[in-house]
Amino acid sequence: MSRSVLITGGNRGIGYSTVRAFIDRGDRVAFTHRTESASFDLVHDGALPLYCDVTDPEEVESAFKEAEASQGPVEVLVANAGITRDNLLPFMSEEDFATVLDTNLTASYRLAKRAVRGMLKARRGRIILVSSAVALKGEAGQTNYAASKAGLIGFGRSLAREIGSRGITVNIVAPGLTDTAMAAALPEERVAKIIGDVPLGRIGNPEEIASAIAFLASEEASYITGAVIPVDGGISMGH
Repeated sequence: MSRSVLITGGNRGIGYSTVRAFIDRGDRVAFTHRTESASFDLVHDGALPLYCDVTDPEEVESAFKEAEASQGPVEVLVANAGITRDNLLPFMSEEDFATVLDTNLTASYRLAKRAVRGMLKARRGRIILVSSAVALKGEAGQTNYAASKAGLIGFGRSLAREIGSRGITVNIVAPGLTDTAMAAALPEERVAKIIGDVPLGRIGNPEEIASAIAFLASEEASYITGAVIPVDGGISMGH
Protein backbone atom coordinates (compact mmCIF):
# COMPACT_ATOMS: atom_id res chain seq x y z
CA MET A 1 0.00 0.00 0.00
CA SER A 2 1.35 3.40 -1.01
CA ARG A 3 2.28 5.67 1.91
CA SER A 4 3.05 9.36 2.32
CA VAL A 5 6.77 9.76 3.06
CA LEU A 6 8.74 12.89 3.98
CA ILE A 7 12.55 12.78 3.81
CA THR A 8 14.71 15.70 4.87
CA GLY A 9 18.02 16.37 3.15
CA GLY A 10 16.81 14.25 0.26
CA ASN A 11 18.57 15.95 -2.63
CA ARG A 12 21.90 14.11 -2.51
CA GLY A 13 23.92 11.39 -0.80
CA ILE A 14 22.09 9.14 1.64
CA GLY A 15 18.95 11.25 1.37
CA TYR A 16 18.86 10.96 -2.42
CA SER A 17 19.23 7.18 -2.27
CA THR A 18 16.53 7.00 0.39
CA VAL A 19 14.11 8.99 -1.75
CA ARG A 20 14.87 6.63 -4.61
CA ALA A 21 14.31 3.55 -2.40
CA PHE A 22 10.84 4.72 -1.36
CA ILE A 23 9.90 5.73 -4.91
CA ASP A 24 10.88 2.24 -6.07
CA ARG A 25 8.55 0.79 -3.42
CA GLY A 26 5.64 2.76 -4.83
CA ASP A 27 5.33 5.31 -2.03
CA ARG A 28 4.36 8.97 -2.40
CA VAL A 29 7.56 10.81 -1.50
CA ALA A 30 8.31 14.43 -0.62
CA PHE A 31 11.87 15.54 0.09
CA THR A 32 13.42 18.73 1.41
CA HIS A 33 16.42 20.53 -0.03
CA ARG A 34 18.11 23.77 0.92
CA THR A 35 21.25 24.70 -0.98
CA GLU A 36 20.55 23.82 -4.58
CA SER A 37 17.76 23.08 -7.04
CA ALA A 38 15.96 19.79 -6.67
CA SER A 39 17.33 16.70 -8.43
CA PHE A 40 15.58 16.53 -11.78
CA ASP A 41 15.35 12.75 -11.93
CA LEU A 42 13.65 12.49 -8.53
CA VAL A 43 11.08 15.10 -9.55
CA HIS A 44 10.65 13.42 -12.93
CA ASP A 45 9.87 10.15 -11.15
CA GLY A 46 7.16 11.74 -9.03
CA ALA A 47 8.88 12.94 -5.85
CA LEU A 48 7.75 16.30 -4.50
CA PRO A 49 10.61 18.76 -3.84
CA LEU A 50 10.21 21.11 -0.88
CA TYR A 51 12.61 23.96 -0.26
CA CYS A 52 13.09 23.97 3.51
CA ASP A 53 15.64 25.08 6.06
CA VAL A 54 14.98 22.59 8.86
CA THR A 55 16.36 25.04 11.43
CA ASP A 56 13.47 27.41 10.69
CA PRO A 57 10.19 26.36 12.40
CA GLU A 58 8.06 28.29 9.90
CA GLU A 59 9.70 26.59 6.92
CA VAL A 60 9.24 23.18 8.54
CA GLU A 61 5.54 23.91 9.05
CA SER A 62 5.22 25.10 5.47
CA ALA A 63 6.93 21.95 4.14
CA PHE A 64 4.58 19.69 6.09
CA LYS A 65 1.52 21.60 4.88
CA GLU A 66 2.66 21.35 1.26
CA ALA A 67 3.40 17.63 1.61
CA GLU A 68 0.04 16.99 3.27
CA ALA A 69 -1.84 18.95 0.62
CA SER A 70 -0.16 16.94 -2.13
CA GLN A 71 0.01 13.42 -0.72
CA GLY A 72 -1.90 13.26 2.55
CA PRO A 73 -0.75 13.10 6.18
CA VAL A 74 2.88 12.06 6.60
CA GLU A 75 3.04 8.38 7.55
CA VAL A 76 6.82 7.94 7.34
CA LEU A 77 9.35 10.58 8.43
CA VAL A 78 13.05 10.18 7.69
CA ALA A 79 15.09 12.88 9.46
CA ASN A 80 18.31 12.85 7.49
CA ALA A 81 19.46 16.47 7.14
CA GLY A 82 22.85 17.05 8.74
CA ILE A 83 25.99 19.17 8.61
CA THR A 84 29.54 19.14 9.97
CA ARG A 85 31.71 21.97 11.30
CA ASP A 86 34.78 20.01 12.36
CA ASN A 87 37.52 21.38 14.57
CA LEU A 88 39.46 20.47 17.67
CA LEU A 89 37.62 21.65 20.76
CA PRO A 90 40.06 24.45 21.76
CA PHE A 91 39.50 26.02 18.34
CA MET A 92 35.77 25.31 17.93
CA SER A 93 33.59 28.38 18.03
CA GLU A 94 30.35 28.60 19.98
CA GLU A 95 28.60 29.24 16.67
CA ASP A 96 29.96 26.07 15.05
CA PHE A 97 28.95 23.98 18.06
CA ALA A 98 25.45 25.46 18.24
CA THR A 99 24.83 25.37 14.48
CA VAL A 100 25.61 21.66 14.23
CA LEU A 101 23.34 20.83 17.17
CA ASP A 102 20.55 22.98 15.76
CA THR A 103 20.67 21.32 12.34
CA ASN A 104 21.36 17.73 13.37
CA LEU A 105 19.45 17.42 16.65
CA THR A 106 17.03 20.27 17.33
CA ALA A 107 15.65 20.12 13.79
CA SER A 108 14.83 16.44 14.30
CA TYR A 109 12.85 17.34 17.43
CA ARG A 110 10.99 19.93 15.35
CA LEU A 111 10.28 17.50 12.50
CA ALA A 112 9.23 14.62 14.73
CA LYS A 113 6.96 16.83 16.82
CA ARG A 114 5.15 17.99 13.68
CA ALA A 115 4.92 14.52 12.17
CA VAL A 116 3.62 12.91 15.35
CA ARG A 117 0.46 15.03 15.28
CA GLY A 118 -0.95 13.16 12.31
CA MET A 119 0.52 9.82 13.32
CA LEU A 120 -1.17 9.91 16.73
CA LYS A 121 -4.54 10.51 15.07
CA ALA A 122 -3.96 7.67 12.62
CA ARG A 123 -2.52 5.40 15.36
CA ARG A 124 0.29 4.35 13.07
CA GLY A 125 3.55 5.73 11.68
CA ARG A 126 7.26 5.30 11.22
CA ILE A 127 10.01 7.71 12.26
CA ILE A 128 13.62 7.01 11.29
CA LEU A 129 16.39 9.26 12.57
CA VAL A 130 19.75 9.21 10.79
CA SER A 131 22.53 9.30 13.38
CA SER A 132 26.15 8.22 12.85
CA ALA A 133 28.69 5.64 13.93
CA VAL A 134 30.55 8.65 15.38
CA ALA A 135 27.80 8.86 18.01
CA LEU A 136 28.79 5.40 19.23
CA LYS A 137 32.57 5.49 19.00
CA GLY A 138 33.51 9.18 19.01
CA GLU A 139 35.86 10.98 16.65
CA ALA A 140 38.55 13.58 17.31
CA GLY A 141 37.60 16.96 15.88
CA GLN A 142 33.90 16.15 15.88
CA THR A 143 32.71 16.83 19.43
CA ASN A 144 29.82 18.91 18.09
CA TYR A 145 28.83 16.35 15.44
CA ALA A 146 29.15 13.41 17.84
CA ALA A 147 27.09 15.21 20.49
CA SER A 148 24.33 15.98 18.01
CA LYS A 149 24.20 12.46 16.63
CA ALA A 150 24.37 10.84 20.08
CA GLY A 151 21.54 13.13 21.13
CA LEU A 152 19.39 11.62 18.38
CA ILE A 153 19.73 8.21 20.02
CA GLY A 154 18.48 9.42 23.40
CA PHE A 155 15.77 11.49 21.76
CA GLY A 156 14.60 8.65 19.52
CA ARG A 157 14.54 6.01 22.23
CA SER A 158 12.63 8.28 24.60
CA LEU A 159 10.12 9.10 21.87
CA ALA A 160 9.76 5.41 21.05
CA ARG A 161 8.66 4.81 24.66
CA GLU A 162 6.24 7.74 24.54
CA ILE A 163 4.33 6.78 21.41
CA GLY A 164 4.82 3.05 20.94
CA SER A 165 1.37 2.28 22.34
CA ARG A 166 -0.14 4.26 19.43
CA GLY A 167 1.39 1.96 16.83
CA ILE A 168 4.22 4.35 15.94
CA THR A 169 7.80 3.10 15.76
CA VAL A 170 10.91 5.24 16.17
CA ASN A 171 14.30 3.88 15.14
CA ILE A 172 17.79 5.19 14.57
CA VAL A 173 20.17 4.30 11.73
CA ALA A 174 23.87 4.95 12.39
CA PRO A 175 25.87 5.01 9.15
CA GLY A 176 29.63 4.78 9.07
CA LEU A 177 31.81 6.53 6.51
CA THR A 178 29.71 6.62 3.35
CA ASP A 179 30.55 7.60 -0.21
CA THR A 180 28.95 11.07 -0.16
CA ALA A 181 30.05 14.69 -0.62
CA MET A 182 30.76 14.83 3.12
CA ALA A 183 33.29 12.00 2.81
CA ALA A 184 34.73 13.47 -0.38
CA ALA A 185 35.64 16.61 1.55
CA LEU A 186 37.93 14.65 3.89
CA PRO A 187 41.68 14.36 3.18
CA GLU A 188 42.62 11.13 1.40
CA GLU A 189 44.87 10.01 4.25
CA ARG A 190 42.00 10.47 6.72
CA VAL A 191 39.66 8.38 4.59
CA ALA A 192 42.33 5.68 4.25
CA LYS A 193 42.81 5.56 8.02
CA ILE A 194 39.07 5.24 8.67
CA ILE A 195 38.72 2.48 6.09
CA GLY A 196 41.66 0.73 7.73
CA ASP A 197 39.60 0.50 10.92
CA VAL A 198 36.52 -0.89 9.16
CA PRO A 199 36.30 -4.70 9.51
CA LEU A 200 34.74 -4.98 6.04
CA GLY A 201 37.63 -2.91 4.67
CA ARG A 202 35.71 -0.47 2.49
CA ILE A 203 33.60 2.65 2.48
CA GLY A 204 29.82 2.24 2.52
CA ASN A 205 27.56 3.34 -0.30
CA PRO A 206 24.39 5.41 0.13
CA GLU A 207 22.15 2.65 -1.23
CA GLU A 208 23.17 0.38 1.65
CA ILE A 209 22.08 2.99 4.19
CA ALA A 210 18.86 3.64 2.28
CA SER A 211 18.01 -0.06 2.32
CA ALA A 212 18.21 -0.16 6.12
CA ILE A 213 16.03 2.94 6.38
CA ALA A 214 13.44 1.52 3.99
CA PHE A 215 13.37 -1.75 5.94
CA LEU A 216 12.67 0.05 9.23
CA ALA A 217 9.75 1.79 7.54
CA SER A 218 8.33 -1.48 6.24
CA GLU A 219 5.62 -3.74 7.62
CA GLU A 220 8.29 -6.40 8.21
CA ALA A 221 9.83 -4.10 10.84
CA SER A 222 6.58 -3.42 12.68
CA TYR A 223 7.89 -4.96 15.95
CA ILE A 224 11.16 -3.01 15.95
CA THR A 225 11.26 0.27 17.86
CA GLY A 226 13.90 2.15 19.83
CA ALA A 227 16.61 0.27 17.94
CA VAL A 228 19.96 1.67 16.87
CA ILE A 229 21.01 -0.01 13.63
CA PRO A 230 24.69 0.52 12.72
CA VAL A 231 25.29 0.36 8.97
CA ASP A 232 29.01 0.95 9.20
CA GLY A 233 30.97 -2.10 8.08
CA GLY A 234 31.48 -3.04 11.73
CA ILE A 235 33.56 -0.02 12.79
CA SER A 236 31.42 0.74 15.84
CA MET A 237 30.92 -2.80 17.11
CA GLY A 238 31.31 -3.08 20.87
CA HIS A 239 30.38 0.55 21.48
